[in-house]
Amino acid sequence: MAYRQEGIKPYETEDSKRAQMEQMFDNIAPAYDRMNHTLALGIDRWWRRSAIDALKPYAPQEILDIATGTGDFAILAAQRLKPRHITGADISTEMMEMAKRKVNQQELDKVISFKAEDCMQLSFEDGTFDAVTVAYGARNFESLDRGLQEIHRVLKPGGHLLLLELASPKSAPMKQLFWIYSHFVIPALGMLFSRDVRAYRYLTNSVQAFPQGEVMEEVIRKAGFGRVTWKRYTFGICTMYLGEK
Repeated sequence: MAYRQEGIKPYETEDSKRAQMEQMFDNIAPAYDRMNHTLALGIDRWWRRSAIDALKPYAPQEILDIATGTGDFAILAAQRLKPRHITGADISTEMMEMAKRKVNQQELDKVISFKAEDCMQLSFEDGTFDAVTVAYGARNFESLDRGLQEIHRVLKPGGHLLLLELASPKSAPMKQLFWIYSHFVIPALGMLFSRDVRAYRYLTNSVQAFPQGEVMEEVIRKAGFGRVTWKRYTFGICTMYLGEK
């Protein structure tokens, strides 16, 4: 099944969504961290901590962090979960270069390593990981179904998918306030910080098109996961999904 966000791309070219995602994240890598924390008013740090803590009861030792970006989620997972090893995977080499520098500064290079990977066709063997995390990256998948199926494949039986994604609030007045913020403030800040306003227009459009709540729960179940639960944060601006293989 095709989902609406799969057809949304940042640039008006004939390139595939995957190619455009790689280009976009390479372009905005230098401003990415500062921009993200500014856009979320710092609340995203709490969202990340809360989501990672949902994995604590399962004590995962081998973790794959897909769409690892500049490594914030992988670093926080290493600090809070104390796993044996985390593999950060991304298609953007520029983002991962920044992630490597941060990991070295935190002296976590023995715990976290990075690998260029396309989540549509992961190179790992079946049943490799205890947990797979995806923070704010699922809406960028070229095929959501295929990406989730690949995650399911590389998880061990009993392993967990942890997915954190932005969402559009459904209730007034937050719905109206978020619409104004996402359509006017985010593109303006994107131009100020990164000079690539198209990247932040893409952010707004892809968030609005991404499946949410009960719909996303069914998408995850369709990929083979059971015991799927989800939790909304901050009036529905962000949602955490947890599924078990």
